Amino acid sequence: MTVLLVLLGGAIGAPTRYLTDLVVQSRHDTALPWGTISVNVVGSFVLGSIAGLASGSGPAWVLTLVGTGFCGALTTFSTFSYETVRLAEARRWGAAAANVAVSLVLGLLAVALGWRLGTL
Repeated sequence: MTVLLVLLGGAIGAPTRYLTDLVVQSRHDTALPWGTISVNVVGSFVLGSIAGLASGSGPAWVLTLVGTGFCGALTTFSTFSYETVRLAEARRWGAAAANVAVSLVLGLLAVALGWRLGTL
C-alpha cells in the first residue's frame, strides 16, 4: 500500500512541477530559474505542513502520499543544482549565487512556516 501511495502522489506532483515551471518561467525574463524556485518553495511549505500535521494527530499515510509522493515529485534538487551550475558556467556568478541564496532562504522559511501551521 505504501508504494501505491507514493506512486499516486508522484503521478500528481510530477506534472504539477512541469506545468508550474512552464507557466512561471514564461512570465519572467531573468536569469533566475523562478519556476524551479517556486516549486521548491511551495513543496517545502507543503512538506512542512504535512509533517507538522503527521507529528500530531494526522494520519501517517498522508505523509507518505503527500510528503514522499507529491512533494518528492514536485520539488527538484537536481534541477536546482543543474541550473546553478549552468549559470556559473555562463559566468553569471551573481545569478548563480542568488539562485542558491534565494532557494535556500525561501525554502527554509517555507518549511518552517508550514511546520508551524501544521502543528497548531
